[in-house]
Amino acid sequence: MTRPVGEPTLTRYDVPGQTQALALVLHGGKDRSSAPVTGRSLSWRRARGLARALEQPLHDGGVGIWLLRYRTVGWNGDGADKVADARWALDRVLADVGEVPVVLVGHSMGGRTACQAADHRLVQGVVALAPWLPPDEPVDALTGRELHAAHGRRDHITKAGDTRAYVDRARAVAAAASFTDMGDRGHYLLRGVHAWNSFTLDRVRRIVTS
Repeated sequence: MTRPVGEPTLTRYDVPGQTQALALVLHGGKDRSSAPVTGRSLSWRRARGLARALEQPLHDGGVGIWLLRYRTVGWNGDGADKVADARWALDRVLADVGEVPVVLVGHSMGGRTACQAADHRLVQGVVALAPWLPPDEPVDALTGRELHAAHGRRDHITKAGDTRAYVDRARAVAAAASFTDMGDRGHYLLRGVHAWNSFTLDRVRRIVTS
């Protein structure tokens, strides 16, 4: 099926029975680009790999997992359309599944999107993987939510130091906030993929059971 330009889409891995909670995966992108996100996008495909890896263990606990595909690739200044796409997906959860706790799982730009969309009524917490969190990034949307971030020291795309500083600032408003050093791993969740997956699974479970 051809994806209409300008529309976000969802890939859903729903629980066979009743959904107790849901993880919404937000993929990365670029600083600037108005190109549509296609099925060839490496950022989206990496996020799909993460979602598939988490599908069965999360389903065992009644947690569904959805993957959002943004309308366009780039953050483009203020990221307003990325945050709007995330809020659209959260509203779909509310309409289709109901009032269930949601964990936003974001990689790179997706981590930045998650931290800005965290004030949606369904969101209980954020798991941010190698997130893009510049020094002036606001933390207010995390008020009363959990934030668990992980970053590798060999990341040359986004900065582990920025993520650590963001977590430190978020502690003033968040229900809980933690930073995990992933060691000599880089940005793309490829080296040590099992460690990234294990971290994400553990933190999603922690958030939905807290």
